[in-house]
Amino acid sequence: MTEGTTTSAAAEGDTLSRLEQEGEIAADYLEGLLDIADLDGDIDMDVEADRAAVSIISDANSRDLQKLVGRDGEVLEALQELTRLAVHRETGDRSRLMLDIAGFRAKKREELAALGAKAADEVRSSGEPMKLDPMTPFERKVVHDAIAAAGLRSESEGEEPQRFVVVLPA
Repeated sequence: MTEGTTTSAAAEGDTLSRLEQEGEIAADYLEGLLDIADLDGDIDMDVEADRAAVSIISDANSRDLQKLVGRDGEVLEALQELTRLAVHRETGDRSRLMLDIAGFRAKKREELAALGAKAADEVRSSGEPMKLDPMTPFERKVVHDAIAAAGLRSESEGEEPQRFVVVLPA
């Protein structure tokens, strides 16, 4: 192994350790929140696409966890930001942690990937750009990825909270 390879492997190990630490801090924070709210849920931690991913899942009645998702994921977004702030407070580093509750984000990711693929097909057929409805940063990222996977380009336009994706012909 060369020195460059060793340094690269060490950097990857450091990144993985840092992301695992973020997940542990987030899990502790969220467990405290669940205790305060008197809600049942298990915490699952992972590292996905160079970011910590934490999920709250429940074997019992997931309707209780739906309170933490809120309408259109609004409460989930707020909890994700609070969890990121808790991680930042402990580590001093900005976190890109992703939080999912009761599978809401996973389901949303599937729906958005299908939307992106459908939009790409329509643009490919018509040859005309297509503007999609305003989305959150998470939603736009998933759609951009789906459009890129379909072999087309996309851009985000507008100002938050009305920022939207424009699918461009090849």
